[in-house]
Amino acid sequence: MYTKKIYFSGGDFHELQEVFCNLPGVTDTRTGYINALGAADFDSVADGSLRAYMGVEVVFNPKKMDLSKLMDVFFAVVNPYVPDGQGRARGEMYRAGVFYADAEDEPQVELHVNFIASRGKPPAGNCLGLTMNDPNSDPRLTRQCFCLAQPIESFQSAEPQHQHYFESHARDDTCIDFARLKACLKF
Repeated sequence: MYTKKIYFSGGDFHELQEVFCNLPGVTDTRTGYINALGAADFDSVADGSLRAYMGVEVVFNPKKMDLSKLMDVFFAVVNPYVPDGQGRARGEMYRAGVFYADAEDEPQVELHVNFIASRGKPPAGNCLGLTMNDPNSDPRLTRQCFCLAQPIESFQSAEPQHQHYFESHARDDTCIDFARLKACLKF
């Protein structure tokens, strides 16, 4: 079976793995450290002593799940307009990012991230439906997209206790409402 890989970062990598592991066409997921500048482990990345992004490797069958759908799911659970993480996970290591393994995926990833970046703020309206002002005309008022779109340089698998974390910690609080997400996803 032909498979491809894509890497996502943004917030808690346990939650990201749970988001992608049960999607149709996804054959495997692993949590780990993206583009680490040395031998990475959870403590060195979490305390910032080693620069890397906490993320998830998604292995998928492109005949059953395409890259754009995976990115749609990613942007449904991650806010790309936040510079330093998601929910309670804060810091550079939790920054949103899409890291591609194949050069052929670069145009699609760049297009998707540029679309997200150019969305800006919607115009403000009043109760009559009239546009009061258009924040898109003032660059100081538009949202800035902090999501990275880069080639993967390295991926180091996280320790075993960080793989499929929610299988043994189902009662832990999460920032993602998984029941609602599953109800909204229709493939």
